[in-house]
Amino acid sequence: MAKKNTPTQNSLVKLYMEYVLEHNHAPKSIYIFAKSNGFEEADFYEIFGNFESLEKAVFTQFFTNTKETLESSKDYLTYDSRNQLLSFYFTFFEFLSANRSYVIFALSESKNQLENLKKLKGLRYEFLNFIDQLDIEVMKIKNKQSKRNS
Repeated sequence: MAKKNTPTQNSLVKLYMEYVLEHNHAPKSIYIFAKSNGFEEADFYEIFGNFESLEKAVFTQFFTNTKETLESSKDYLTYDSRNQLLSFYFTFFEFLSANRSYVIFALSESKNQLENLKKLKGLRYEFLNFIDQLDIEVMKIKNKQSKRNS
């Protein structure tokens, strides 16, 4: 009896990205996607409800990979908040650059740019939590209004 291939969230994200890049479109159905990658459709639904939730997970996974990479460094843990944020930006953009073909596809898939931005919702949530944990002091910029003579 053949061993059943049980996907993980990471493996589904990777398989989805590969599919999109090879075919230049999202899979037509979850059934076809599952069958072509050797796992059961039900296994997909245990992790994601649909392709939209998987697409959001791609960018969240970039965030998670960035944090794991940084936190594996002993030096990163000794950085002050400002340098941790700078390190995060540098590493995160390296992940985006390494996956630029997918990023470009995902963020330009729909002509409606707001639809494309929905894919970043999970990333936004994670990033805001990360910023809160850094406890960075907010710069206050005084804004003087000019007085007009009427």
